Order: sequence, then structure tokens, then C-alpha cells
Amino acid sequence: MPQGNFALTRLPPQAANPLRAWDAADEYLLNTLAERALPQTGARLLIVNDSFGALAVALSAYRPLSLSDSWLCHAATRQNLRANGIGVEAVTLLDSLSVPQEELELVVIKAPKTLALLEDELIRLTPCLSTQTQVIVAGMVKGMPSSVWQLLERLWGPTTTALAVKKAKLIFVTPSRLAAVGESPYPVCYPLEGTTYRLCNHANLFSRDSLDIGTRFFLQHLPHHLGTREVIDLGCGNGVVGLLVAADNPQARLHFVDESFMAVASARDNFQRNLGAGREAHFHVGDALSDFAPASADLILCNPPFHQGSAVGDHIARRMFRQSRRVLRTGGELWVIGNRHLGYHQTLKTLFGNCEQIAANPKFVILRARTRT
Repeated sequence: MPQGNFALTRLPPQAANPLRAWDAADEYLLNTLAERALPQTGARLLIVNDSFGALAVALSAYRPLSLSDSWLCHAATRQNLRANGIGVEAVTLLDSLSVPQEELELVVIKAPKTLALLEDELIRLTPCLSTQTQVIVAGMVKGMPSSVWQLLERLWGPTTTALAVKKAKLIFVTPSRLAAVGESPYPVCYPLEGTTYRLCNHANLFSRDSLDIGTRFFLQHLPHHLGTREVIDLGCGNGVVGLLVAADNPQARLHFVDESFMAVASARDNFQRNLGAGREAHFHVGDALSDFAPASADLILCNPPFHQGSAVGDHIARRMFRQSRRVLRTGGELWVIGNRHLGYHQTLKTLFGNCEQIAANPKFVILRARTRT
């Protein structure tokens, strides 16, 4: 790139990974910044939704802020900075619930997959902008529907669009309507059917407006009579699975794990709101079970994702299953729900030597695998 030559890798690690740690939108954005001599020396720069740190590494000389909802994004950014001989202090990492404390002169945004997340980000960042702030939004054409620029115009101001290059697109925003931005509609709250509980979800959560059909099916078949077992809600989302397990098993020790800052914040808020601040649980933002000790859990409940951004695949699920086998004690159980077509039963049988179907419907299957000596 005009800013230099950089070696970049994706996280989580994957053998013979065919996917790059950047895309054509990153290239288009970096080329455009160089053509326009941006950022200017000393300008306060914010990068939003930088997938694996490609933008942060290329622009590290300007000591940018980088805001993301992904723990893996932060970890990849640090790893790629070190791999290119750049000190990690060159980039200040912010989670999605944080807001920069100074006025920004240049904001570059990679359009997220979820429009609600973009809306939440724009509302949160509005106090940091002025009419002089330069804003560029980048993304692949297929991920930049008209709703993206309509949202930008409604919240921040007029937009212009550059011609697509390698199926990538840039939108330039002129911030001129900042005073009109109202209250954020997030988190979104709704009553949990069949209970007295109320769930509240931050903007980047899957099915944030209602209970999704897969989770609803999982909740109908959760294990009971767990006593004092150590239970992990892996890929917890808003934490509803762990919440109901905790309510049904008051002596169980619950852990909620997700790589999304907004997911773990939602899970913590929902747990404390519905079971009281005095009920203990542990909340972890990180790379699945990487930080858990071997043989430290009795039960893991998992609804694994089958995509990472726009990349679809089962590599994250398989990583979760491998880590679960390491973390479970002898006789411990991994319960998994997934779409029937994903074939998780074969993966679990290979890893654990066994796999049992707990329940199934035309769309989903619930599986159980046990660790053995």
C-alpha cells in the first residue's frame, strides 16, 4: 500500500487459511487517503470496525484510535502491529461501548454487517464530531445497501459516493446535522416469553428484537439438577441460556463467554437485572475458552456461529469444540445446538469419540458429547 508493505494474519488461527486479513475496501480506502494526503500530521484519527487491524497497522504512524465490538479484532491488531515491528502503543484500542474523549478530525468506518451496529456507532460518536470532521465509510458493494447511506444522511449529513473499485465502495459524509441526532434506541428490551424476565440487547446482538427460533428450541431442552457444577455459556450472546440455567440451578457456578463486547455486556446486564446483583456469575470477553484452565468445567452449552463477518464456515465452531474437550473434566458434557445441515455430529464424534442426539426438529438438532478418560 502507499503507506508501506505489511504482513497481516487473521484470528482465530486456522491451518492453511485461504482468507486474507484485509479486503478490497481496505485497499481502496488506504489508496484514497494517500491520494488526498490524509490524515494530516497531528490529526486525531478514529478507525471503526477494522476487521483484523489492516487499517490500524497501515495508519499506525498517525497513532489512531481503533474502535471495534470484536475482541478478536483487538487481538489481531496487536498481533499484526508486533509482526510488522510496530509498538502496540501506536494504536489505542476502544471497545464498542466506549467513546473517544476528544474531537475527531478524520473518521474512517468499515461498514459493519449489522445496520443497527452502524446506527449505534454513529449516535455514540456524534459528540466527537464537528462540521469540519472528514468522514469516509468503506465496504464491499454487496455489504453497502442503500440503507447505509440513508442512515448516514439521516444522522450525520449529506453523502457522496465514489465509483466502485474491485467491488469496493466509498461513501464520503459531510457532518452537518449533528445537533438533530436524538436518543439511541439501543439496547432493545423485550419480555422473555413464559417467564417474568426481561431481556435487553445491545445493537450488535443477533436477533436483538426477539428470541430467535434456535435459542427458543434450545431453552426447551436444557439440562436440569446440576447441583454445584461449573457451567459455561459459550458464545453466550445476551446470556439467556445461562440465565435460565442459573435460575433453575441456584448452586451452579455460571460463566458467560463471547468475543463480542456488546454480547458480554448484555449478558451481564440481563443476569443482574433478572437474578439480582447478589447472584454471582463470571463474564469473559475473549477467544472462546482460550483463557480457561484444562479440566475446569463440568458442562458447556454452546450455540456456535457459522460465520465470521462475511466469511461463512464451521472453523469457529470446530475451534470451540476442541477447546471444550480440553476444558471439560472427565465425564463433563458439551451440549450443542445447530442447524441440521451443518453436520456437527460428525465433528463431535471425531473429537469426543461419542455424540448423542438430545432433540431435533425440522431445522435444528441438539447434540451432547461427553469427555472420557
